[in-house]
Amino acid sequence: MVAGRVTESSIHTRVLANLQRNLAKGAQIQDQLSSGKQLNRPSDSPAGTVSALQLRAETRMSQQYTRNADDGLGWLGTVEDTLGSASTLVNRARDLTVQGMNTTTNGTLANEALASEIDQIRDALIASANTRYLDRPVFGGNTAGGVAYNDLGEWKGNDYDPALAATTSVSRTVGSGAKVRVDMTGPEAFGDDATGMFAVLKTISQNLRAGDGTALRADLTALDTSGNQLKSAISEIGSRYNRITQMKESAQDRLLSVTSQLSDIEDIDLPKTIMEMQLQQTSYQAALAAGAKVIQPSLIDFLR
Repeated sequence: MVAGRVTESSIHTRVLANLQRNLAKGAQIQDQLSSGKQLNRPSDSPAGTVSALQLRAETRMSQQYTRNADDGLGWLGTVEDTLGSASTLVNRARDLTVQGMNTTTNGTLANEALASEIDQIRDALIASANTRYLDRPVFGGNTAGGVAYNDLGEWKGNDYDPALAATTSVSRTVGSGAKVRVDMTGPEAFGDDATGMFAVLKTISQNLRAGDGTALRADLTALDTSGNQLKSAISEIGSRYNRITQMKESAQDRLLSVTSQLSDIEDIDLPKTIMEMQLQQTSYQAALAAGAKVIQPSLIDFLR
């Protein structure tokens, strides 16, 4: 058996190589402590890097769903509040119409006063129908115009077509495959130009001034029909609002879950890492001391 020869050069090389590896390990731990992350470069953990990138993509997606939901709730909240106020005005118009039907006790001046208030209610409803959110009329559909109705109460927005919902409505994506419509067109809430809310109120005003009690009875029926349509619109908006709220909560819950998973992959265990750093420093100091004993001064060192 032949024993291998160990030279001073090989000893120096091995000691220095081991010290360098020890120092590199300490530098890696120091990077983790300073950044608070286990993964500072893909080479730290290729598999962990892939998982982290996937989780970050999910995080951005959940955050976008949450932002979309917030915007959708803004739209629907504006529509809901407007329709609630409109319903109060319609109830007042109904009371005035019933009062105007008492043609035997109302005088001309009283009927004129009733008709004038009906006109004011109609104008207020037209203004409500032009309510804007983010500088867009919420009852105008996907119109690029500035109003849903003109001053005469004539519809100027874009109609909604269920068969072409993607291009004829304003929608927000609030989840994977979940898109919710956030607008409501004027005709859906207030009816069309011929038989809708504004046309009925105009007719009521005219019949009040004429003192036509019989016509007012028919107008009252038409007003109730329009009022019921308005109530159905409020119910529809409320159901959409609840759905977006639920989807937002789901997105937020998913965001918390993904954030936790990402933290498990990326973030360091601070107490453990500090302990590893201290052990590494101790190990490095011990290696330096051992190296100093192994690599003794040579004759050349004394001749210098």
